[in-house]
Amino acid sequence: MRHLKAVNKYFWKYRWRLLLGLLFIILSNYFRILSPQVTGYVVNSVQKELTDSISRKTAPSASNGKVIIAEEKSRKRDIANYDILVRKFIGRLEKAQPSFGQKVAICGITLLVLALISGFFLFLMRQTIIVMSRHIEYDQKNEIYHHYQQLDLNFYKTHSTGDLMSRMAEDVSRVRMFTGPAIMYLVNLLVVIGFSLYFMIRKDALLTLYVLAPLPILAFTIYYVNTIINKKSEHIQALLSKLTTNAQESYSGIRVIKSFVQEKAMFDFFDKNSEDYRQQATGLAKIESIYFPSMGLMIGLSTLLTIMIGGGYVIYGKHNTDIGTITEFVIYITMLMFPVSAIGWVASMVQRAAASQKRLNEFLDTEPQIKNSPQAITKKLEGDILFENVEFTYQGTGIHALKNFNLHIKKGQKVAIIGRTGSGKTTLAQLLLRMYDPTAGIIRIDGTNIQEFDLRHLRNQLSYVPQDVFLFSETVSNNIQFGLDQKSDALARQAANNASVDGEIHSFSNQYETMIGERGVTLSGGQKQRISIARSLVKDPEIVVFDDCLSAIDARTEKQILGNLYQYLKNKTAIIITHRIFSLFDFDLIVVLDEGAIVETGTHQELMAQNGYYAYLYDQQQQKKEENT
Repeated sequence: MRHLKAVNKYFWKYRWRLLLGLLFIILSNYFRILSPQVTGYVVNSVQKELTDSISRKTAPSASNGKVIIAEEKSRKRDIANYDILVRKFIGRLEKAQPSFGQKVAICGITLLVLALISGFFLFLMRQTIIVMSRHIEYDQKNEIYHHYQQLDLNFYKTHSTGDLMSRMAEDVSRVRMFTGPAIMYLVNLLVVIGFSLYFMIRKDALLTLYVLAPLPILAFTIYYVNTIINKKSEHIQALLSKLTTNAQESYSGIRVIKSFVQEKAMFDFFDKNSEDYRQQATGLAKIESIYFPSMGLMIGLSTLLTIMIGGGYVIYGKHNTDIGTITEFVIYITMLMFPVSAIGWVASMVQRAAASQKRLNEFLDTEPQIKNSPQAITKKLEGDILFENVEFTYQGTGIHALKNFNLHIKKGQKVAIIGRTGSGKTTLAQLLLRMYDPTAGIIRIDGTNIQEFDLRHLRNQLSYVPQDVFLFSETVSNNIQFGLDQKSDALARQAANNASVDGEIHSFSNQYETMIGERGVTLSGGQKQRISIARSLVKDPEIVVFDDCLSAIDARTEKQILGNLYQYLKNKTAIIITHRIFSLFDFDLIVVLDEGAIVETGTHQELMAQNGYYAYLYDQQQQKKEENT
């Protein structure tokens, strides 16, 4: 239960809805609890009418007179134990002295009115508490989604997307069952039991004790089964996350699955995970099924004890018990049937919610490693970048991606970072965007430590084209304008033209309003890369980072894009990360990386003159071109 303390802030936020809901629960059950008393009065009135009828047909005797007087005293004593509203109702009814038929009819109408009033407050109860739980669900999902966005890339590398989705959807849904139905039924249970016990004890304390004797057995059953439910619920949620992850990866990688003809293997894997979940869920359902038969048994025993013991009292004239009292007790027990039987259901919901909230707290308590400093600054970037003795090692894998990296990129320079796969090129881009912080060393922009900048302000002034292109399931226009605060179709078209994709977009069915499939699945690799380039250019930033973003583009289009970029980047600082050499682009500086360290620097001519690693890469590239032509 301690894990559920995290939702107390939501209860406080919606405290007026909660308090009104609790009030409506009390009022609904208050008017409902009056029905057994009115019914008991009617039954006793019928009994009195029958007794009077028999007395009128037989000769009056002293003994009959004494019985009538005793019954009248007992009836008045019973009425004195009723609720004040019932007493006032009976007083006015008897003062009016209606006929027996009229009395029964008035009581019947009264019972109907009580049911309607109780139902009205029941409706208000659900409108406050259940609606409150939906508001809490909305707030909690927003809190989790917002927190997910604050977490750093290292978190996403160690947690699967399916698990993240499962916690936001399935776990939040289970917590909602606690903040709504569980709270409502629990309070309803306590109120019904409280009212029922109060009037039952006032009516006949000894009979109440006999009737409620099975409750200790019920309490032990609930405690025992709840312990098992708590353990199984947490395990089931973990299995559900695994199942969701399995499904999500299968949908995302469907082309790979089909191309390798692994549909059956993937189905078998999913079927195994699904079977594990089914067995655990079925086992939990079997355990929970113990509750309701147990409740039915206890209620049945209580009803039987009421009739048997109460009937004995009536027959032998003990404890001043009458048929009306037995009727009231039977109705009280019937009213207790659903609340008491819901104990198991409520306990199950609470236990599941606790297990789910524990899983949610694991992520909500995770602090992002990359966050703003207390005195974060905002200023316009000029584009002077300095790497000072930068070292970086990836957590978990221990890969030493950068080693004693020193580089000064002056404002407006065009710099190429070249190296083979795994040399640390992409790590540089990630560090510059502060997706990670260096293990050692400092990165400065315009003389200021990058860690002193406001994160949002920093990233808003840099444009980044990632190596792994990601497009949203949106229109082409919205994908290009993704980084803009104010949408502009003219800027989107200009950016597309600079990325040499405007002509192809016009050939689409709806041109810029054409919907792109998930992750850009309806486009070719080259089209996705060029739309991604357009998305970075539309921001018109001072610093642009391209991470191997021309790998899926043919030579003719590459030449066209480089020509457009050369004009666009004229006064901007640009870092182009690539494993190929662009001889058509006049770089101010070329940096060659190998195993995280700089091995060569210079212009194209200077590096060729050195006849080192760069010259070797260039010769290899030229040979491949000749082989392809």
